[in-house]
Amino acid sequence: MGLQIIRFEKDNVEQWGVVKGEDIFVLNEKYTSLAQFLEEGKEEARNVYQQENGEKVSLNEVTFLSPVTTPTKIVCQGANYSSHRAESGMDAKKPPFNLLFSKADSSLCGAYSEIIRPAHVQLLDYEIEVGLIIGTEITGPVEVTEENLHQFVAGLVIFNDVSARDIQISQGQWLRGKSYRTFGPTGPYFYLLDQEEVASIHDLEVKLWVNDELRQSANTDQLLFKPAETIEELSEIMDFSKGDLIVTGTTGGVAMNLSPDVLSKVTDLTTPYEERYNTMLESQSKLSNYLKDGDVIRCSIKSADGTIDLGEQVNKVVPSKVTVS
Repeated sequence: MGLQIIRFEKDNVEQWGVVKGEDIFVLNEKYTSLAQFLEEGKEEARNVYQQENGEKVSLNEVTFLSPVTTPTKIVCQGANYSSHRAESGMDAKKPPFNLLFSKADSSLCGAYSEIIRPAHVQLLDYEIEVGLIIGTEITGPVEVTEENLHQFVAGLVIFNDVSARDIQISQGQWLRGKSYRTFGPTGPYFYLLDQEEVASIHDLEVKLWVNDELRQSANTDQLLFKPAETIEELSEIMDFSKGDLIVTGTTGGVAMNLSPDVLSKVTDLTTPYEERYNTMLESQSKLSNYLKDGDVIRCSIKSADGTIDLGEQVNKVVPSKVTVS
């Protein structure tokens, strides 16, 4: 059985622990990063979980921190479910290439942190995704199969790829539109996988609610580009370190909904920006699911039998007090 690993703050001290029921068994070592935990802390976590020894605190006594620590790479897959491709104005079938982009690690925040909406952002959207934590150094092309996937993926996290659609789509700037601070709620746990659980990556129930209304619901067996082929493809391009994050894409049910015609208009960079921007706003103005200040987003990812549980993430949207364009 895998372990729910938590990074938390209590009495202004950052610590790591392993969750059992409603309690956290605190690890003695003060790991400075997820990479260091993966290098040195896994055995301690397993021993503490089995023996239930050492300091114990309640989950409701701590502040949850992102289990993914900075600096780190965040590499994202876009439009990786047919249902999301269709609602985005794309052909629903698997495309000939993986759509890849990055997200700034300064977007990371805790599972219960507030999501701060910049004052100029009018089309704020949510995207629940399964995050893969890289567990080994990758410095060149590697062959990744279902049989050896466990050598590359140490565990899983819930990731909400919060997106400013008016920036992302009309400007064509995915990095900017997705990288504002707090646009990456992560956790609450890092689920440290046992080797025999890795196959379950392909059978996870992914759900997101806004104000208790179910908006997104899917199973990871619907992923178009699977983790093994994605990691192999990325290894041909770039290096990875322990603790880096690959985010596997979101399913249908986001707020954004584009027809193929509108998608063509708002992504045509030969069209003046103001025209693209106004077309985007006009096309989305009648939709009611974009996030508003005060909305509460709740995310859950677990296996159908409940043996793998990444916890529940709850974030409230609040307006920024700073005006930045």
